[in-house]
Amino acid sequence: MQYDRIILRYGDLTVKGKNRSRFERRMQEQVKQSLQGFERITYFKSFGRLYVLLNDHSYAPVMDRLKDLFGIVTLSPAVSTGHNLEEIRAAALTLMQTLPEQPSTFKVSAKRAWKEFPHNSQELNHLVGSHVLRAMPSLRVDVRKPGVELRVDVQEEAVYVYHEVIEAAGGFPYGSNGKAMLLLSGGIDSPVAGWMALRKGLELEAVHFHSYPFTSDKAKEKVIELAKRLSYFSGEPLKLHLVPFTEFQTTLAQNGNDNLIITIMRRAMLRITERLAGRNGAGGIVTGESLGQVASQTLASMNVIGRAAELPLIKPLIMMDKQEIIRVAERIGTFETSILPYEDCCTLFLPKSPSTNPNLRIVEMLESQLINYEELLQAAVEGTEELMLTPDSQTAVQSAGEDSWF
Repeated sequence: MQYDRIILRYGDLTVKGKNRSRFERRMQEQVKQSLQGFERITYFKSFGRLYVLLNDHSYAPVMDRLKDLFGIVTLSPAVSTGHNLEEIRAAALTLMQTLPEQPSTFKVSAKRAWKEFPHNSQELNHLVGSHVLRAMPSLRVDVRKPGVELRVDVQEEAVYVYHEVIEAAGGFPYGSNGKAMLLLSGGIDSPVAGWMALRKGLELEAVHFHSYPFTSDKAKEKVIELAKRLSYFSGEPLKLHLVPFTEFQTTLAQNGNDNLIITIMRRAMLRITERLAGRNGAGGIVTGESLGQVASQTLASMNVIGRAAELPLIKPLIMMDKQEIIRVAERIGTFETSILPYEDCCTLFLPKSPSTNPNLRIVEMLESQLINYEELLQAAVEGTEELMLTPDSQTAVQSAGEDSWF
């Protein structure tokens, strides 16, 4: 079957009330951006839908790209006809005869959204179904569990005939719910948290802390690959902030109080990220924390660490267990990169017994005693480098020295 368009459905979540026009406009921009490499494709919209007109393109590669776009709930490759009954019947029969695998049962599900069409839904079910049965006598009707559900959708501008309703990414269009900074390590959790934040309509910039020469260029490359993968799902370039953290970590390690190193380090990361957020117009910080997973993610630890930031802390994974997170990582294509054996700065100077119940007053006192604490934070902010990444970016790391990027 030569489909001539793809129907994109937004769902109720994005088309309600006063937000509808904003969401639909953002959705159209996102679809056009994602399909820039496909020449001749055009678009038109109706209530709660966007139609992608293929104009002789093969539908499969276009579908593959669209199904990962946030804000699209379902999509269907379809053929359009006029309102003439014989045209509709012919399109329905052609679709059934050209299916890759011929079913033994089917049913017709007609929907008459345009009420001036002369046949109601039940009549159209019979008129189309009987035509298909006469031409394909091996078929039989099964209204409960059909092998194929042949759908006929009568709209004012055309009639659409299709059989697939394919589940897409869902969620909200990219950037429709504000902007946040993602703390992106090289592990499994934070890319999944980023994907989930993107799905909720957040525009993201990623922040990665590195401690050269204790962490390698391979660790940076790993994070770049993860950021590029997230940019694929956003449909937009993703900015990655590379924060030099060596001086702060070594100063902290020399100061003793090993059991509180992780707590103080993560509080510093939040403070630095919050300053970067202020420079880049972000209104929140996304983290990959999962309750109880490690010492710094007990409720007591998260309470003390989180008090270092004034911006909202968004924690999409907070109630997920590790296997759930891994399943999502595998599905979105970040797992294999995340498990590469290149350590990030969060694994450095780990104490044997990190505190799981830190005392806020003691932590604040220790921070006040750190020499040049404020200067170290600001130096990390000022030394931050930025990369703008897309899925096809050819960014590389030079091994000659720290922070040599091109």
